[in-house]
Amino acid sequence: MNYYIGAQIAGTGYVRDRDREFTEPRRLPKEEVLQRFDQAIAMVLQTVRAQSGQDWSASYSAVGAENVANRFHMVLRCAAHLDHHVGQMIYLGFALRKV
Repeated sequence: MNYYIGAQIAGTGYVRDRDREFTEPRRLPKEEVLQRFDQAIAMVLQTVRAQSGQDWSASYSAVGAENVANRFHMVLRCAAHLDHHVGQMIYLGFALRKV
């Protein structure tokens, strides 16, 4: 969300380090992770609210989003992807309670 919506639509200046997203050696505190998540959601909501009808149909381009037609398509794709990860978090929360 920070890259596809923040950097590419909102112009936040976020620079993605995709490799590090999967290899981060630090174990961040739960509170910090949740705070970053909340900040990303807030940024997306602010960006979505700021879009005009014409903005939604503006062309979209980003590394890893070669088949995306416009901003609406990218926001919809990010929402579906986020839903997938939220489901994973819920599942892991329940699984870890049983341990």
